[in-house]
Amino acid sequence: MFKIARVGLHHYEEPVISGEKGSGTVFFCGCTLKCVFCQNYEISQGKKGIDVSEGELCDLFFYLKDKGAHNINLVSPSLYVASIPNALKRAKEQGFDLPFVYNTSAYESVESLKKLDGLVDVYLPDYKYADDALAWRLSRAKNYDDIAYKAISEMKRQQPKNIIKGKLIKKGVIIRHLVLPGEEENTKEVFKRIASIGKDSVVSVMAQYFPVPAVKGTSYDRRLSEEEYDRATDAFFEAGLSFGYTQELGSATEEYVPDFDLDELQAVLDECRSKR
Repeated sequence: MFKIARVGLHHYEEPVISGEKGSGTVFFCGCTLKCVFCQNYEISQGKKGIDVSEGELCDLFFYLKDKGAHNINLVSPSLYVASIPNALKRAKEQGFDLPFVYNTSAYESVESLKKLDGLVDVYLPDYKYADDALAWRLSRAKNYDDIAYKAISEMKRQQPKNIIKGKLIKKGVIIRHLVLPGEEENTKEVFKRIASIGKDSVVSVMAQYFPVPAVKGTSYDRRLSEEEYDRATDAFFEAGLSFGYTQELGSATEEYVPDFDLDELQAVLDECRSKR
């Protein structure tokens, strides 16, 4: 079984993923990290969600395709990595032909990722920390840097080249880094680590941090300044990286966080069941 919290078209991913019609997102519940600044804390650290079977998950893939999705975006799927390969195989056996995007924190094992080889078309991992002490303090993650480095290296092995057709990504890896307020050195080191995986890596330098209730009263209880983000983009180039995406600071707002309306999700599931 899979626990999910939302299914729908999402227009706020990187342009090659969202396109004009949107990315077909499936938000899974739970996460391998416990980030205090998580914007999706309702589902990542809570129990909000609905259980679906493998067959129902496949039905949702086809539902999103019918809605015009450019791809299927599996958001925070890591807790279900043992079961996801069967779901993807089942969909492909039924003729499903959109790219599958694996949207992950990268805090997972190489052995798990190898089970997805040949099934996932696009990897969309975070690289949050090069500083393990910071990773533990903010996300309760041990050895994050080493684990993420190896995981992303495996993703790059599986999908070594980004293939874009009609302004949409069909194969490849896009590495995301969320710039945190006051953590300039961590960002610099993350970019160096990514460059050591491959200077051809495509990186999304994310400015969308905003403070959630859990960080109230701490040094993270503020948004990024323009100067901080400018220094982050400078660090990207200084690391020898050339390919990537930037964001406007205006993206740092609750407006871009999905609405996890379980009644809406249940209505979608009922619609899918009625078509069986």
